[in-house]
Amino acid sequence: MIVPQYWAEARHRERVGGKQVTLRRFGWSDDSPEAAQAHAEERLREALEQHRAGTLRSRRELKVAYNGAEGLPIREEILDRNGDAVLTRNGYGAQCLNTPNVLFLDIDYPEPHPVLPCLATLVLFAAMGGIIYGLVNQYWLVAGISAGVLAFNFLALELIRRGLNRSVRRQEPKVRERIAAFLDSRPEWRLRVYRTPNGFRLLAMHRTFEPRSQEVAEAFRELRVDPVYAIMCHNQNCFRARVSPKPWRMGMEERFRPRPGVWPVNPEWLPVRAAWVTRYEELAKGFASCRFEEELGTGSVHPAAAMVREWHDRLSKATTELPLA
Repeated sequence: MIVPQYWAEARHRERVGGKQVTLRRFGWSDDSPEAAQAHAEERLREALEQHRAGTLRSRRELKVAYNGAEGLPIREEILDRNGDAVLTRNGYGAQCLNTPNVLFLDIDYPEPHPVLPCLATLVLFAAMGGIIYGLVNQYWLVAGISAGVLAFNFLALELIRRGLNRSVRRQEPKVRERIAAFLDSRPEWRLRVYRTPNGFRLLAMHRTFEPRSQEVAEAFRELRVDPVYAIMCHNQNCFRARVSPKPWRMGMEERFRPRPGVWPVNPEWLPVRAAWVTRYEELAKGFASCRFEEELGTGSVHPAAAMVREWHDRLSKATTELPLA
């Protein structure tokens, strides 16, 4: 796992076959901005050699934080460090705990099919448009029919919402059975179970793990860990847990600024970013990102896992009764 303190960029332009070609590579360092720039220049020279040999895979690297990053280190603002673990702020403003060897597993409920909610939303807007059109043009029949459709649509949306909630509740026993079956075949394991807004989070307490190991891949597969999370862990060679609420789940409509919130940002945007963070952190005091439920298994507790557990539980407010977000 690499979460650098400093980032830099190097570019090279040349004309090839009458066309201008631009190569771009990032560099990083924990030592200084100058060391990051030197690293960028070194990576650019390597890319230039590959380009001239015809083996270059990509001319440019995208400025991304974590999601979708292919082999680049985590590009997020570092907020704190605790041993090998690093606390960062992600692309939408939440705090995330990153650890190179203490295993987190996120198990999300399956997402419901979006067709019905989307269709109901379209009908909602169409009915509202029909009411306005009928009233403006004194087409009372059109306005009346549209009002009836609107009332029916509100009822349909409520029934869909209740159906989706029942579907989610039916998933919980299946997930718990899967966790129990997993532990039955691994008596040496010890797992802490946390409830999240959309499923469960597991924290392995008995020992540390290599993120790209076969054992981790098998655990992800058997427990049906969120596939996006599994890919991210492999790409970044670390494990990760969000420990502060998602802004929109707290009713915070304003998005993290500037957009995108990839670190580092232009210095002129830092006051805007700081103001957003202040509002976010104040609102986040009333919410938890997960809630501790139980500890399963008979394995011993590894010191590294114990340290991460204490930090995770404190940051996420996992032992409080605050609403989840």
